[in-house]
Amino acid sequence: MTTDASQSQAHTSAKHLYQRHQSVLPDWLAVYYADPIELTHGEGRHVWDAEGNKYLDFFGGILTTMTAHALPEVTKAVSEQAGRIIHSSTLYLNRPMVDLAERIAKLSGIPDARVFFTTSGTEANDTALLLATAYRRSNQILAMRNSYHGRSFSAVGITGNKGWSPTSLSPLQTLYVHGGVRTRGPYAELDDTAFIAACVADLEDLLGHVRSPAALIAEPIQGVGGFTAPPDGLYAAFREVLQERGILWIADEVQTGWGRTGDNFWGWQAHGQNGPPDILTFAKGIGNGMSIGGVVARAEIMNCLDSNSISTFGGTQITMAAGLANLTYLLEHDLQGNARRVGGLLIERLRAIAAQLPGVREVRGRGLMIGIELVKPGTDEADPDGAAAVLEAAREEGLLIGKGGGHNTSVLRLAPPLSLTVAEAEEGAAILERALRSTQF
Repeated sequence: MTTDASQSQAHTSAKHLYQRHQSVLPDWLAVYYADPIELTHGEGRHVWDAEGNKYLDFFGGILTTMTAHALPEVTKAVSEQAGRIIHSSTLYLNRPMVDLAERIAKLSGIPDARVFFTTSGTEANDTALLLATAYRRSNQILAMRNSYHGRSFSAVGITGNKGWSPTSLSPLQTLYVHGGVRTRGPYAELDDTAFIAACVADLEDLLGHVRSPAALIAEPIQGVGGFTAPPDGLYAAFREVLQERGILWIADEVQTGWGRTGDNFWGWQAHGQNGPPDILTFAKGIGNGMSIGGVVARAEIMNCLDSNSISTFGGTQITMAAGLANLTYLLEHDLQGNARRVGGLLIERLRAIAAQLPGVREVRGRGLMIGIELVKPGTDEADPDGAAAVLEAAREEGLLIGKGGGHNTSVLRLAPPLSLTVAEAEEGAAILERALRSTQF
């Protein structure tokens, strides 16, 4: 328990740290909250700030603390590996990297799979684009409207969300396709079957006007876009059209991977009627906070590059040790099943709350990947100010959440660690209800 004096001192320290942050880091490196907080430690589904305040964490470092904070199995694996060797680069054989690659290749569902490790989701998607364009000898990429794929030059160039795309310059020619957002846009009023048919017709029409693209890249559930998703089966229908033309399908699983959606281990499996993707990317949760990303592809695609390449930090021993321990824990404790059960309860609880609040347009999601879209009451107009107010109010009551959305950042994003308990889900829902009501929804 902290004293008033120590809290005041810590608060002053946090303000000073923020001043230092502003003086040396880019203006576009955004932080949450009017008075940003410094998180100092965590345990389970909770974190503490420098003032000693305890928070229930419903965002997990942007879906990255996937199992739990300070998970003993992961911290032990990291500590033991650090005591042996931390890093050697890919120029040397690396047992933990091979061990993790074998497990991921098998879990991917891609036949004759090869795995390349990176340090982030951005780098993973960048590599997938390199592979697809080299394999297909085309720089045309199909991407989804409202999408987000990272912050590199090529990833920004295919991002269909102007709030996260600071330049239109790109080495790629990007063509945007309908379908990533179910309840907005020209097909929103159609039923699921008609929606899929309309999106497929749009894709076929687009392909009739362009040269042969290299690939379609798509998030099964759009993350930064506000946890939006098409009806199950859309990408299977797209896949049929793409396969006829030899166009590759890249599934961006940076946010959906490792069982977060509850129903499936990968998001693509909700659309897998025509087989797995040609290329799959992952990152965020696999390292439970350690920097791991990667690409899985059929051998003929992965091996298509005809020049040398290495990764200095991708697949380094200490991150691979964390990934192996974390994946083992997730599978042995059926955290995918927990995401399905607890996430299902949380979504229903939030929908019951939303039914009483005119400022909530929709509660959507799957498993422990939940979006609450806010609008100005009585309209269909996005309410980013309202979302910011709820974010602040939730933090004041001890709950950390995220926000996003392609319509002016008006979606609250909930993505707690997959070990979330029913009691913690109820606690978080109760705080959210008070925060929503207190901000006049």
